[in-house]
Amino acid sequence: MSDMISADLVDLDLSADTKEAAARALAERMAARGRVTDLEGFLADVAAREAQMPTGLDGGIGIPHCRSEHVTEPTLAFGRSARGIDFGAADGPADLVFLIAAPAGADDAHLTILSALARQLMNAEFTDALRAVGDPADAAALIRGEEPAAAAGDEDSVATPAAASAGAATVGTGDREDPGPSGRPFRIVAVTSCPTGIAHTYMAAESLENAGREEGVEVVVETQGSAGFDRLDPAVIAAADGVILAHDVPVREKDRFAGKPTVDTGVKAAINRPGELIGEVRGKAARGEVTAAGATDPSGAAGATPVERGGESGEGYGTKLRKWLMSGVSYMVPFVAAGGLLIALGFAIGGYEINKAPSVMDHFVWSQADSWAALLFQIGGVAFAFLVPVLAGYIAYGMADRPGLVPGFVGGSIALTIDAGFLGGLAAGLISGAVVLAIQRVRIPKALRGIMPVVVIPLISAAVVGFLMFVVIGKPIASAQSAMTDWLNGLSGANAVLLGALLGLMMCFDLGGPVNKVAYTFATAGIAVASPSDSAMKIMAAVMAAGMVPPLAMALATTVRGRLFNAAERENGKAAWVLGASFISEGAIPFAAADPLRVIPSSMVGGAVTGALSMAFGATLRAPHGGIFVVPLIGNPLLYLVAIAAGVCVTTALVIVLKGLRKPARGATAQGSGGADPSAPATGAKQPVAA
Repeated sequence: MSDMISADLVDLDLSADTKEAAARALAERMAARGRVTDLEGFLADVAAREAQMPTGLDGGIGIPHCRSEHVTEPTLAFGRSARGIDFGAADGPADLVFLIAAPAGADDAHLTILSALARQLMNAEFTDALRAVGDPADAAALIRGEEPAAAAGDEDSVATPAAASAGAATVGTGDREDPGPSGRPFRIVAVTSCPTGIAHTYMAAESLENAGREEGVEVVVETQGSAGFDRLDPAVIAAADGVILAHDVPVREKDRFAGKPTVDTGVKAAINRPGELIGEVRGKAARGEVTAAGATDPSGAAGATPVERGGESGEGYGTKLRKWLMSGVSYMVPFVAAGGLLIALGFAIGGYEINKAPSVMDHFVWSQADSWAALLFQIGGVAFAFLVPVLAGYIAYGMADRPGLVPGFVGGSIALTIDAGFLGGLAAGLISGAVVLAIQRVRIPKALRGIMPVVVIPLISAAVVGFLMFVVIGKPIASAQSAMTDWLNGLSGANAVLLGALLGLMMCFDLGGPVNKVAYTFATAGIAVASPSDSAMKIMAAVMAAGMVPPLAMALATTVRGRLFNAAERENGKAAWVLGASFISEGAIPFAAADPLRVIPSSMVGGAVTGALSMAFGATLRAPHGGIFVVPLIGNPLLYLVAIAAGVCVTTALVIVLKGLRKPARGATAQGSGGADPSAPATGAKQPVAA
């Protein structure tokens, strides 16, 4: 590790107050040594990684890290803060901050050393020594695994990261042995993984191993990190009494653990509360539970991502509910897009009367455009018909994994049958997941476990959900759906304009995130019928128009005031023209990640303007997607484009004004540090990322 950190990459008096400022202070040291080629681009990558999951750990540690194309070689910078910096850890601010930078194509040897450091952060002696060290050179030596000059001759030296990397993954038993099935210690196999595979992956492994040692449990961990992974020996898995999957990305070859009591959680849970996870898997083994996480796809497909799982044990119900609903929406959207666009093409070719055409099975004529229009319309209608069943099925999948699919799809189909619509699909998905989870809690004989996911759970859950949907809750939900439809049909004047503004705000709040998806799903549900109402088509038009505003505005801003943006953002602006025109709101995410306090509010204001104007102009849309490419299908297309242009101009103006207001502060900062004004278009320092 001698080439990864040196004294000039250590700041023992880190004065930053925020995690962004801390990352910048340490990144500037990396840039000064030529390890980072584009400071702003690298900080944007750090911020994007931080947005996925906070990097604060219990024990006063912050580990911002990322893989970036702006990093020339694996580098580590260390800062120590007297006041502490909030990195999102449950126990408070961090005083030890490690900024880990890895190139996009870092070699395995370097990443292995970085992973060893991550493991060593779980060593209290190591962190205590870093808190006590008084010289940057000694701190760098400690991190490199060398003996600091001040500690020469000390026999009780701190274990080094290099030694940690060579440690065995199997943890021996302690004095508190908990016998397994044959009087031997309880055995657990575990997998840890995180999005970048550099820090959390290996810290979680070390934490589980240490907890296993304390509990008298044998723990063998497979780290699926950036340096690859060594598969657990099949014999070790076969002999295991339980499984812990601590991951924020899909577990590779998850089917290996089928039939084992399994705890499936996020990687930070393994770092912060490993003892609880070990206790949880022991309890499942004692009760004979085989969780859905163990019943994986025999094809070897990767397991569900965190948004598709029930969430960590420590998460609140609201967080879990959001993940379950987003699971259903994310799988539903492709059906909406494909079916809606096919329907739109059918209308474009054959006119709006095409929905009355007979089935193409008996009346298809190759040479007639109307036949092709009817074909596209009818294929799109079939695809659209999956909307509610897929929504319900994958909400249940998000709650209970694969066993939730059957009752979810059945419940969603029943929702269509009884005209309960979108609301019925939501209810069916949640009920299906709950029923499956309840069935899985029942202790069953080992001989029946093999048929549970194939026969018993689908049979019982489908029957229960079908009964509830048909007999108990179906009619009230159908009445609520009908009432909501009548309310939408009655919207006019100021009420419609206010609804358009609200939907515009939601579409631009998180640019493809949960709030955006709620607004989009609300709109598509209204047109997912053979003959959508005029109000439903107005809502769809307003939602699509507002969703186009942020990327188009960022593209325009980078064109008219390019000096306010760095080179990477100006390049992203070129792509944002196409993304915005195609109704892909995510095209504005790079700008929002780098400067959220200016970009997101500006986008929301522009989106609200566009949504309100679209409703006021009475623009309608039958297609759920397509951007400017479906303008021929829009009612009042010219006024519709005016609404979009107005919102784009408002957002562009606000972004330019807000970014312009920060120039004096940037200049003062640059002057204070001896640098040039980052707003200048020279090739020197780029503009800083806004707080």
